[in-house]
Amino acid sequence: MGQPLQNRLSACIICHNEEKNIKRCLDSLKWVQDIIVVDSMSTDGTVEIAKAYTDRIFQREWPGYAAQKNYALSKAETDWVLSLDADEAVSKALSDEISTEIAKPDALDGYRIPRLSFYQGRWINHSGYYPDRQLRLFRREKGRWVGGRVHERMEIDGHAGDLKRDLYHYPYGGVISGQLKTINDFSTLLARDMYDRGKRFRLMLLFSRPFFKFLEVYLVKRGFMDGLAGFIIAYSDAYAMFVRYVKLREIEKGIQPVGRPKV
Repeated sequence: MGQPLQNRLSACIICHNEEKNIKRCLDSLKWVQDIIVVDSMSTDGTVEIAKAYTDRIFQREWPGYAAQKNYALSKAETDWVLSLDADEAVSKALSDEISTEIAKPDALDGYRIPRLSFYQGRWINHSGYYPDRQLRLFRREKGRWVGGRVHERMEIDGHAGDLKRDLYHYPYGGVISGQLKTINDFSTLLARDMYDRGKRFRLMLLFSRPFFKFLEVYLVKRGFMDGLAGFIIAYSDAYAMFVRYVKLREIEKGIQPVGRPKV
């Protein structure tokens, strides 16, 4: 006899050029009954790797984080959904906890999962990186993704609780070059969101916000306990704040990239 529909699970993954991450993610989902991959027209081996794990692969142009995740959600056929990014993986302890929780007759409508990140060659236990609870497990009919250009979030029509076991996260490829690329990409989107909300550049904020961001991450969020990695995270988070405000100024003043002069 098959597993009852209400106890079955769909895993939804969105991706783009994630051949370095997608196998690890999908390997951690072999226990899931329905795996859905939504790929935004990758040009590397992402799709070929995914085909070894599921035939439920959909390709579409990138519409934004919330819209892409809602599209993946629309393809789910079970009562429960687990939403993941390609640079995440489910620990064995978490898979057991999820299976146990959704089988309960009094299960809630959604669950936040602690996320443990691996960066600079170590697991990060402070610096605002942990527990970093993410609402990723939910009843399909109760959840929907909302948000702006970045920082999408799951909204639940009902009650949500917390799981205890970790979701593993491997951000930026674990190295500073990956983080700097993400900072560049995301700061552009965040600056545009700020401008659309009516926020404008202030010189004082360009100086103060990065400074206080460093103190927040390194001292308040105890980044110093993560060793040198914690200092790197605090400094790069401050830099990300700095770049965001510089780009807000560029948008406000209409400053455009200038091509290289001919020589």
